[in-house]
Amino acid sequence: MATYLVTGVAGFIAARTTQLLLDAGHRVVGVDNLNDYYDVRLKEHRLAQLTRQSNFTFVRLDIEDLGAIEPLFVRFTFDAVLNLAARAGVRYSMENPFVYLSTNGLGSLNLLELMRRHGVKKHVMASSSSLYAGQKMPFTEDLPVNTPISPYAASKKAAELMAYTYHSLYQIDSTILRYFTVYGPASRPDMAQLRFLRWIDEGKPITLFGDGSQARDFTYVDDIARGTIAALKPLGFEIINLGGGRNPITLMSVVEKLEILLGKKAVCDRQPFHVADVRETWADISKAERLLGWRPRVGIDEGLKLSVDWYRANKDWFKDVKL
Repeated sequence: MATYLVTGVAGFIAARTTQLLLDAGHRVVGVDNLNDYYDVRLKEHRLAQLTRQSNFTFVRLDIEDLGAIEPLFVRFTFDAVLNLAARAGVRYSMENPFVYLSTNGLGSLNLLELMRRHGVKKHVMASSSSLYAGQKMPFTEDLPVNTPISPYAASKKAAELMAYTYHSLYQIDSTILRYFTVYGPASRPDMAQLRFLRWIDEGKPITLFGDGSQARDFTYVDDIARGTIAALKPLGFEIINLGGGRNPITLMSVVEKLEILLGKKAVCDRQPFHVADVRETWADISKAERLLGWRPRVGIDEGLKLSVDWYRANKDWFKDVKL
């Protein structure tokens, strides 16, 4: 049984990753500041599933606070740190860029420095496909990603660079995972999949930026969690894409699939394409296959059905969650 520190544990990806680690018999110390970037009730819902288990310890704290985190490294001997905490969302990063650099930059640095001080040698960090804006598809990890078009992407690039520095100087084994459009049950309410689902069901207009032809390499959350855990193996320093690995799926295609699952037609409120959005994403996942033995298992049709099933099972309380 290993002991892992998972940051942002009440978040969409981190909660699912933690559950799989617990199911495998490991001990997880999870931290989260439970900020109100989106409705905290959704974070509390995810957290409630974890706190029932004896091999899980939750501590409410902010990774930006070095003094608050260090006692955990004294109290526990961690086999690895999975830094899945982040300020996410391209559009909101343009409204409040400072908090993105603070959490994604300083928070990441704090964890790396504490790993150095306390001899923790394995680091896994969540990054983003947003770094690939303007690059040729399918995106490969060796592409130059030096022209981020949002503060969010820039802050993730900064965190990647700091991880490399700590690997180079202190031999911390660091695996950077660039996630591609993660979706599934209990996802963030600012993400299109969950918003579209509820708006279609409630008969409310969908806010659709652009003409709906923008496309994403959708990846189901359980696949992402499996890949994140696979990245705990020793690799030195690597950047690895975790994505669907298929042709990109347009937003309108997702809308149409949800219409069929819900048996209702969508009403679209079309808005201009957002300047900070990437038009298309498509992951080359050959490196993940080679180094991690990882491939996604859940296709878009199955993943959306599982999302709709979760929504229906939790509709009584989720209908009041702010989108």
